[in-house]
Amino acid sequence: MKYKSQKVAYWFFALSMLLLSLQLIYGFIMGFAHIGYDNLHDIIPFNTARAVHTNLLVVWLLSGFMGAAYYIIPEEAENELVSVKWAYIQLISLAIVGVIAIVGYHFNYWEGRKFLEIPRPLDWLVVLNVLTFLGLILATLFRGKKKTTTSLVLTMGLVFAALLYLPGMIWFDNQTMDSFFRWWVVHLWVEGVWELIMGGILAFLLIKLTGVDREVIEKWLYVIVGLTFISGILGTGHHYYFIGTPKYWLIIGGIFSAMEPLAFLGMALFAVAMYRKGEKKHPNKIALMWTLGTAILSFVGAGLLGLAHTLPQVNLWTHGTLVTAMHGHLAFWGAYGMIVLAIISYTMPNLTGRKLYDSSKGLLAFWLSNIGMIGMTTAFAAAGVAQVYLNRIMGLDFGDSQNEIQVHFIILILCATLFTIGIAMFIIEFIKYGRPNNETLNNH
Repeated sequence: MKYKSQKVAYWFFALSMLLLSLQLIYGFIMGFAHIGYDNLHDIIPFNTARAVHTNLLVVWLLSGFMGAAYYIIPEEAENELVSVKWAYIQLISLAIVGVIAIVGYHFNYWEGRKFLEIPRPLDWLVVLNVLTFLGLILATLFRGKKKTTTSLVLTMGLVFAALLYLPGMIWFDNQTMDSFFRWWVVHLWVEGVWELIMGGILAFLLIKLTGVDREVIEKWLYVIVGLTFISGILGTGHHYYFIGTPKYWLIIGGIFSAMEPLAFLGMALFAVAMYRKGEKKHPNKIALMWTLGTAILSFVGAGLLGLAHTLPQVNLWTHGTLVTAMHGHLAFWGAYGMIVLAIISYTMPNLTGRKLYDSSKGLLAFWLSNIGMIGMTTAFAAAGVAQVYLNRIMGLDFGDSQNEIQVHFIILILCATLFTIGIAMFIIEFIKYGRPNNETLNNH
């Protein structure tokens, strides 16, 4: 740890781990409901569990990204964070907004718009929270001695993430217009600006873990940013099914979505090439495994599995089915979940001075969670293909087709259990590290 204010990152990571644990619980509630054990229906209906599950995902990832920024930006800018006090205020307000939203969902306090269920008054609190966060990051960056490409790409991703939250707050009476702009938030976050955040964190970790020249890594970063924007922005059209938008969006969305795997392939090749070029053999092998794992699994989950059902001829049948869940789970895990766990694995020894990365538990956490997630993805794929055939080709009622694919959800729950054991081991290691302390300053 080079700067005292980097300690703030720890608390964002701790919130992130807590919310991830909660997300898993709601995932199991849905999994058991799918096989007929919906005993909690009166307290937590399926639609509530789904809204909580997806919203917790967004908040734990955002908390992880914010923690990463609070660690990376002071180090890259060579300057202390401008205000530690405001960083803690921002953390507490983020946690409060998250809690109010999640509790509110159980009492039908929401907007009912998929992925953007958060009620309007809380939207304004989110905007205030993110503006506070950006103010701290930008002030630190501009007061700093250096402005590296890595820090600028990361900051650019965070700024655009804030701006692209706003289209989802515009009120439309027209359902088509509302759906159209809702995807500006949902798609352009996960297939646009979040990729910049991921690219920034990935570049930082590769510089630290492989020892490859910064200039080489940052040239690659420009290529990835270019590919992300070219494919991601117009690729939004692959969501515009059955909402009343003109047909040309399906063609545009299909063509540009097919290019999206290139950005992820670039990222995967980039990470592996940097690792091979690296002269430095960093002792923190676990952080390196999560980093390389991010690059490879994001290409498979976000790139290949996205391409598998994004073309209009296929998407016409698979849209809104469990095939989407197949792509969504591995994409979010590979691209964003793993990069948060990678930055946590790298920063915790530096923040606390405890080098627990030699333990077999950390390795086991990596392998169990990844094998579990790949198993879940496969179960979703089998269930999704069967659902498309039974529901949309044979014309079976939705409920009847769900009954026929219950067996896949039994496999899904078994794989989810494996995944959860892996995550539990990761969180136990995180807790074992303890809190950050000043003794570690300038120790790495």
